[in-house]
Amino acid sequence: MPAVKRITLLRHAKAQPPAGEMADRDRPLNDRGRQDAPRMGRRLVAAGIRPSLIVTSPATRALQTARLVAREIGYPLEFLQHEPELYLASPQEMLQVIARQDNSLSDIRLCGHNPGITELANQLTGAAIDNVPTCGMVVIEAEITSWSRLGAGARLSLFDSPKAHALQGLRGD
Repeated sequence: MPAVKRITLLRHAKAQPPAGEMADRDRPLNDRGRQDAPRMGRRLVAAGIRPSLIVTSPATRALQTARLVAREIGYPLEFLQHEPELYLASPQEMLQVIARQDNSLSDIRLCGHNPGITELANQLTGAAIDNVPTCGMVVIEAEITSWSRLGAGARLSLFDSPKAHALQGLRGD
């Protein structure tokens, strides 16, 4: 019988706008982003969601978001996994990264970028999410034994963002 595996798709927090010669990859979080990431970490703790693994894009804004959330939930920073393929990744590229993860892990958090985060959430769950906002998270559950089997038909269990007034769970039947 398949076990329930959970993937949390976390969009990086709000970043500084592009300026001068700064490469897009190097844009750091702005003040709001530095406040929102720990807030979302606290919401994950309140929802009882603590990942076995956090995988992040190497872009500065994604890495900073992943670190701030990790600190808030007590996740060891040295265990953060950087995946170059997640920088501006398509849903298919994200699925390839997820598929390579150890099947003994039941809960993975992926920190990346839009439009890929929103597109993957919709592709997996059939949801009609217009946009996962900065530092928004989508928690998806699937009855699978292997991460390589993650695909359409998974269940949206939570969609939340910093601007939401309360933790909002969407429970399927």
